[in-house]
Amino acid sequence: MICGMARKYILFSLMMFLQFLMLPVWFVPILPYVQAMDGGAEWALWCGLIMGFGTFASPLVGMFADRFLNAEKVLAVCDFAGAGVLSAAFFAKSPAVLFVLLLLAMCFYMPTWSLTAAIGMAHLPREAFPRVRVFGTVGWVASGVFSVVGAKCFGLANFDSTPWIFAAGAGASAVGGFFALALPPTPPVAKGRPMSVADALGLRALVLFKDRGFCVFAVLLLLAMLPFQWYNVYCAAYLKESGFRFLTITLNLGQVGEVGFMLLVPWIVSRWGYKAALATGMGALAFRNAAFAASSGLGFAAGDFGGILIHGLIFGLLIVGSQMYIDDNAPPELRNQAQGLVNLLTAGVGVFLSNGLFNAILVPGADGARPWTLAYLVAFGLAVLAASLTCVLLRGKPRPASAP
Repeated sequence: MICGMARKYILFSLMMFLQFLMLPVWFVPILPYVQAMDGGAEWALWCGLIMGFGTFASPLVGMFADRFLNAEKVLAVCDFAGAGVLSAAFFAKSPAVLFVLLLLAMCFYMPTWSLTAAIGMAHLPREAFPRVRVFGTVGWVASGVFSVVGAKCFGLANFDSTPWIFAAGAGASAVGGFFALALPPTPPVAKGRPMSVADALGLRALVLFKDRGFCVFAVLLLLAMLPFQWYNVYCAAYLKESGFRFLTITLNLGQVGEVGFMLLVPWIVSRWGYKAALATGMGALAFRNAAFAASSGLGFAAGDFGGILIHGLIFGLLIVGSQMYIDDNAPPELRNQAQGLVNLLTAGVGVFLSNGLFNAILVPGADGARPWTLAYLVAFGLAVLAASLTCVLLRGKPRPASAP
């Protein structure tokens, strides 16, 4: 039994590692790559939004895993399809063609975040999931090895600005697809049940909104995404304008810290419950924006590093904590779709709303400077509001016992 459980830990840890290794190698450098194709700011902006668009496929893909095909096989299909599209992107010469291909690639990739969560929690105790999910963070950081290998072994000194980023992503996706086929079977719970139009469209998970508790959870989570998601889009620009040189290395400090913080998630959830966990994550989010505001407005340089280093606690409690909450509260036959719905709220709708708000705030003044301090103060206020409402409105019912 112990040996079998240890094997599962290893398999699912490798699953997370590969799944989060295959994205940043091409997505992180995509904006400068598109601009170098003479795509200009417009196409670079559209390519930067493909992650949000890709999440709209998550509930539909989750429906297939709930009703028709084992979840690990759906994961393999998504990875293989993504590998094929990224292979085509290697040869794209036009920003418009590249955008279409990468949008399609993201429609296959983004559902894998909810699929891997559902697969992991179907076979492991829920409180163990963050210890497995942390290897996704390790994979994200390890994706930098592609640049080193490209430079040292193939003479690609500017690897991040070449089409080889897509070849590397395609190769990693193909490996991930083959590995998914080796995972323990996760059969569709709702296979053979009557199917409606809502089921066919992957919208059955919307029935969760009939429950007041879930509605409150979803609204509060979406509110937290407003100050959370713009960090991913704007922090590099803020650091650059603040005089930082090594942007990727500096931002990766947040992922390094995430490895440690992720291990705290199951302890916080099991000891105090989801209400306290989500409120704590939102409180940490408020701290991050206060730290950046202090650095931007008062010249408190240490605030930048404080805001970056606490990223892992915020991500672990809000994103991974939400995935655990859904696994505990969604009906078994809807868990894949429900995970897709949360992915849509956080990485889709949340991204668009957050970017829309902060795009409007961060309009350069006459001197070309952007009002960073104002933006961080607005984000701080939203995070405090989200944390306060969570403490007041979210029901803190006890977690059910987890099955191994």
